[in-house]
Amino acid sequence: MIDPRRQARYQRIHDQLKELIQDKSPNLISAMATIVAVLHHKMPHHFWTGFYFTGNDNELHVGPYQGTLACQVLKDKGVCLHSVNTRAPVVVPDVEAFPGHIACDARSKSEIVLPVIKEGEVVAVLDIDSEQPARFDEDDVRPLEGILSLLTPFI
Repeated sequence: MIDPRRQARYQRIHDQLKELIQDKSPNLISAMATIVAVLHHKMPHHFWTGFYFTGNDNELHVGPYQGTLACQVLKDKGVCLHSVNTRAPVVVPDVEAFPGHIACDARSKSEIVLPVIKEGEVVAVLDIDSEQPARFDEDDVRPLEGILSLLTPFI
């Protein structure tokens, strides 16, 4: 675990998001925007936090996000598409070492991506970047999946 306080922080964030989203968010976009805003502002190591939606022909389209300017379309390669293709979370301690990494902002040094799955198909991914290397590990996956479960009623 990178930061032993992170698990408790994730739990507080989950509880806050549940209160903000459950029976209050009118749709998927609103729920995603709320998740992104809270995560981005409550997790100090987040440089970029957002969603990409799956599109046609092995490409992704930017959704709600916070941080620096995003790539509007990701195509054919990168960490996000790897998560889509494997239907699994991807933790990248050093983005420069990831084959085919797409640098929307060169300051990004590490990344975690989790798929949002509906009926076995990836409909979106949650993508989080940090300006520092090795800011995510496997201990981040489960709590972030719990946060993403708040989207279930909308997908």
